[in-house]
Amino acid sequence: MWLGQAAGLPCHNLDFYCMSHEEILAAVGQYSSNADISLIEGNKGLYDGLDLDGSNSNAALATLTHTPVILVLDARGMTRGIAPLILGYQAFDPAVKIAGVILNQLGGSRHEAKLRAVIEHYTDVPVIGGVHRNPALLIDERHLGLIPSNEASTADRKIIEIRDCIKEQVDLERLLAVAGNDTLEFTLPPPVHGITTPVVRIGIAHDAAFGFYYPDDLAALHQAGAELVPFNTLTDSSLPAVDGLFIGGGFPESHLQTLAGNTALRADIRKAIEGGLPAYAECGGLMYLSRSIAWNGKQSDMVGIIPADTVMHARPQGRGYMRLRETAAAPWPSTGPPGEFAAHEFHYSSLENMTESLTFAYEVLRGTCIDGRHDGIVIHNLLACYSHMRDTQQHHWARRFVGFVRSRPN
Repeated sequence: MWLGQAAGLPCHNLDFYCMSHEEILAAVGQYSSNADISLIEGNKGLYDGLDLDGSNSNAALATLTHTPVILVLDARGMTRGIAPLILGYQAFDPAVKIAGVILNQLGGSRHEAKLRAVIEHYTDVPVIGGVHRNPALLIDERHLGLIPSNEASTADRKIIEIRDCIKEQVDLERLLAVAGNDTLEFTLPPPVHGITTPVVRIGIAHDAAFGFYYPDDLAALHQAGAELVPFNTLTDSSLPAVDGLFIGGGFPESHLQTLAGNTALRADIRKAIEGGLPAYAECGGLMYLSRSIAWNGKQSDMVGIIPADTVMHARPQGRGYMRLRETAAAPWPSTGPPGEFAAHEFHYSSLENMTESLTFAYEVLRGTCIDGRHDGIVIHNLLACYSHMRDTQQHHWARRFVGFVRSRPN
């Protein structure tokens, strides 16, 4: 969300676990076609990943996409030791082109000068920039990571502060030159033809409490024939006129008092789902639809359509990649037999005090989700998950959900 706001364009995820190589290359080609430059931010380190052979690491992604790598190194307390670190990264996988280094968290000009001299003497990797320790560069964090930009009222000002600092300390012209030295001809995906079936209106919670949506998933919903109608769980007193409902991830625990105080909307959502409105909720959305959320010694009432209470914990209750298998209770239509697909989860909460037996859409093969064995609570026409699904070739959930919404009587 921060990268997208800074760029003025959506930030798309490239994920070996959920996407094929062909999908990754098509995505890079599609989203690079009208851009001056494409920046891939590596999550975790260059060589980190699930597999021993590094087949799903950032290094593998750089090799697949022919992308030169800029190492951003935390240089706190380092001097001569930075040379073997860089040489080790170079030698570990010769197929990865390390085109430059940005030194981060520098202690001052003398520290920067020492490191530049060491790197120049022992390696052939150019130093693209040196960023000094500066509180202005910090983005506040909490239990799930950075406070998202949709909650930060000063996000645009923070981005400008960071931009101005980096402009002074990183050689951006040299960085742009590096990016243009190695290119790959991408095959653009075929154009998506307009739909001929009627458009369905799907209400989407979009506010400071709920804002975690993948832009490619939203695009897939549009392509499947959905008009996304935003509503605000914090301020709106009723749902807009919609055929379906989507409440994605977010931080409802950070807005408990306001969410609980909006009794009119909570009652309207519960009435709509009890009346058969097709709905999909992910993680934060699932929490909001439970009876209550307890956090920091406070408990607040939520929508109450899910007969369980959400309890926040000090440590993650589910974190990482998952694999799910559909059960016969999965509500959305499929063109084939129940299948398996990849997803991910990241939640500090759990569901407790379940007062009745629940029906589940998914069996958990890898991950935690509801109870280590199940995910996807099915109530009426609601599907509520801890998992975050990706609309990819292995699981086109967007078209299935839109098809389900379209098939339900108004």
